[in-house]
Amino acid sequence: MNTSALVLPVERIKTELERLRQADPRLEVFGAGAHQYALRSPLSESDVAAAEQHYGVRFPQEYRCFLLEVGAGGAGPFYGVFPLVKQGTSWVWEGDGGDMCSDLRRPFPHDQAWNLDGHPLWDSEPDEDDPRFDSESFDDAIEAWTEAFEEVYWSPKWTAGAICICHHGCALRTWLVVTGPERGNVWYDGTADRAGLRPHVASDGSHMSFGAWYEEWIERSLAEFTASGC
Repeated sequence: MNTSALVLPVERIKTELERLRQADPRLEVFGAGAHQYALRSPLSESDVAAAEQHYGVRFPQEYRCFLLEVGAGGAGPFYGVFPLVKQGTSWVWEGDGGDMCSDLRRPFPHDQAWNLDGHPLWDSEPDEDDPRFDSESFDDAIEAWTEAFEEVYWSPKWTAGAICICHHGCALRTWLVVTGPERGNVWYDGTADRAGLRPHVASDGSHMSFGAWYEEWIERSLAEFTASGC
């Protein structure tokens, strides 16, 4: 599916977001206390074009439309969508991890779930019960292994071509793919839990676009209040 050509249902999103805001005055939805259902003012066409020029890419259509007609960031899944803001002569995403994007012009390297599959590092982690180690030598071994593991596992090359747009808490995040076959889709980042990267998926198993991910959050949150009779 060519997610870059999808059209964002702007008016429906605005209407449903207002319904959710009215349904949740106590900010009980996870993360709502952080964004409080507030949206940053939308960006102008010239602003979006300047940000795209800064990074050397064109944003996927749904996300571009969100920036232009819904908001530059704010209310959204988990702790909200990271706002895209201008700082000096640069454009950046504000949020815990918003500065993690590397080269957006390089294609995102995944089309299915990834967790450093088959890499020998997974099998070489020192075991504290290994009789070859005493406490001191184990500490040295695990320190050396951790350094080698982190250099490989958290290399920015694994998220090249994607924007970090959302924080779930505990260093878990969501990325929006900008370049490559997954362009326009959103991916969950569980590397903080050594769970790798995987696409957010819809009920039919398809990879979620930015718009589908955003609307699914509104619908799921509204359903929680409906089910509870609120």
